[in-house]
Amino acid sequence: MPGLLVDTNVLVYLYDQQAPDKQLQALTILDYLAQEHLGVVSTQVLAEFFWVTTRKLSHPLTLDEATASVNRYLDTWLVLDVTTSVIREACRGVQVYQLSYWDAQIWAVAYLHQIPILLSEDFQNNQVIEGVRFVNPFLSTFNLADWAL
Repeated sequence: MPGLLVDTNVLVYLYDQQAPDKQLQALTILDYLAQEHLGVVSTQVLAEFFWVTTRKLSHPLTLDEATASVNRYLDTWLVLDVTTSVIREACRGVQVYQLSYWDAQIWAVAYLHQIPILLSEDFQNNQVIEGVRFVNPFLSTFNLADWAL
């Protein structure tokens, strides 16, 4: 199943006019992942995306725009559910690795589905936890070709 699991912040930057460099980088990454059918998100990521883009951006999306965007991901990307197994594993991630619960939950999705790369700026770059590597796609050293499976 591998692909690259994408965290909420990567999706949000696509719409963040306050961060034009990150917006362009997000566009490049998400475009590539969509074209190559490598994009993976979780239900958690889509829920957070909807919330953040309609409430937290300086120029928030309308409810219709955010809904349309979520529907595009649902229709074209692999979307993994947050299950009871994910919740159990996330709790273990909090206990063992001192992750915040929400970070542990996205790690658990990647771990349980054997997705080796999680694109996010919320973790220590190149940190590996039980086979899941966290890669910050907004660092100047990031090269998508290095991570595309």
